This record gives sequence, structure tokens and C-alpha cells, in this order.
Amino acid sequence: MGDHACYDRCAGARNGSVWGGQGYDVTQFVHDLRDRLVTPHIAIDGHLSKTGKRRKTAIDARTTRHSGYDISQRCRERIEEVFGWIKSSAGLTMVKLRGRDCVDAVFVLALAAYNLIRLPKLLAASA
Repeated sequence: MGDHACYDRCAGARNGSVWGGQGYDVTQFVHDLRDRLVTPHIAIDGHLSKTGKRRKTAIDARTTRHSGYDISQRCRERIEEVFGWIKSSAGLTMVKLRGRDCVDAVFVLALAAYNLIRLPKLLAASA
């Protein structure tokens, strides 16, 4: 199967969107998504080159002018925050266990710990 097999299976679907990190801000990838009628909600890779110019992005105003793009970027940031916490504070940068069941158990335990840490803030916000 090709790189875009999951999109090909949903060929009848319209107006879908796909999240992606800065590494997916590539002209061919964005073009392929648009050919499949999928909106690319991909983070813009705007780092500076060696000459000091901003890198050209494949994401244009057709995507960024809508409020849905901003919402999806905020959601993506919140999800990445969880994985960043798990890697740094929970110590799961390198898992020291073998076997999928063991790794799954440690990952679920780390997620439970993250939720316990967030719980006071969530309870204060709902009150």
C-alpha cells in the first residue's frame, strides 16, 4: 500500500481534515491531500534557513483563513503537551520494558498520573 492508503479507502468522504506536524509541511503531501478532498490542518514550518529567509510553506490562505484551522492547531498543541509531559516528567523517553502489554500498561499508568495532576485545575475551572 502507498503512503496515502488510509485516504484512498475513504475516497467517498468529503470535507475531512488531517492534522500533522511541521514535518508534513511539504508541497507534494499537501497537494496529494487536496486531490483527495482532505483539508490539510498541518502546522506551518516557518523556521529560518541558513540565509535568514523564512522557509516557504505549502499551507496557503485557503486553509489558514478559516477558524477551524486555528481550533485544530490549539487542539494539536494540547495533545502534544500530554506526550511532552509523559516523555519528560513521567520518564518515558525510553521505555525500559519489553512486550506490548507491558508498554501499554506503563503508558496507561503515565496517562492516569497526568490526569491526576490535571484534576485540581479541572475541578477549579468547573466550580
